[in-house]
Amino acid sequence: MFDWKWEYSVEILPRLLSATVNTLLAAGFGYLIALIVGLAFALLQRTGVRPITFVVREIVEFIRSTPLIVQIFFIFYVGPQFGIRLSPWTSGMIAIGLHYASYLSEVYRAGLDNVPKGQWEACKALNMGPVQIYFRIIIPQAIPPSLPGMGNYLISIFKDTPMLSVIGVAELMHAATTIGSETYRYVEPYTLVGLIFLAISLPTALALRQLEARVRRKMGMNR
Repeated sequence: MFDWKWEYSVEILPRLLSATVNTLLAAGFGYLIALIVGLAFALLQRTGVRPITFVVREIVEFIRSTPLIVQIFFIFYVGPQFGIRLSPWTSGMIAIGLHYASYLSEVYRAGLDNVPKGQWEACKALNMGPVQIYFRIIIPQAIPPSLPGMGNYLISIFKDTPMLSVIGVAELMHAATTIGSETYRYVEPYTLVGLIFLAISLPTALALRQLEARVRRKMGMNR
């Protein structure tokens, strides 16, 4: 049974709130990596150079086909055998970033394919270079339809941060487990962790929907 007096007496809320900051940082940096690398994956598959397209496509499929927790273990524990020694934080953010970059690359691909062919033809008629075509014309048009998928993966990354506890990253689940092992009470910390995730996820999802609607209105797109 949940005991609020116990929860306040051992002051677990400050510890969980501190861990919440770490969780948000891990999710934020992981998402930033995913956004950048995912776009790179999507663009590299459109170069027209078959070897590059093949290699990148296979990398994306490999990452998508393996569990995130395996990738976290691989980067943190196997990396040192090849001379790559990373801290738990760095390993976790890279693993999350690469894992979700493979999914975001497909979101980007769908957005890029959604741009009318006339836009591409007009850019080529104006003798614009590939960099100008993508970053000045095509990508700004591809992002608005991609916002729902991009927002969903942001929430997914946030909810997957507890996996980082397996390598000792001091996020919410790690803090709750530590508190439970110290006090032999698990109901209170785990319940609070669930409530904290809920309190952050719901407003974030609402804010993303509002952002999507605002961007679509600004771009003159029908809902």
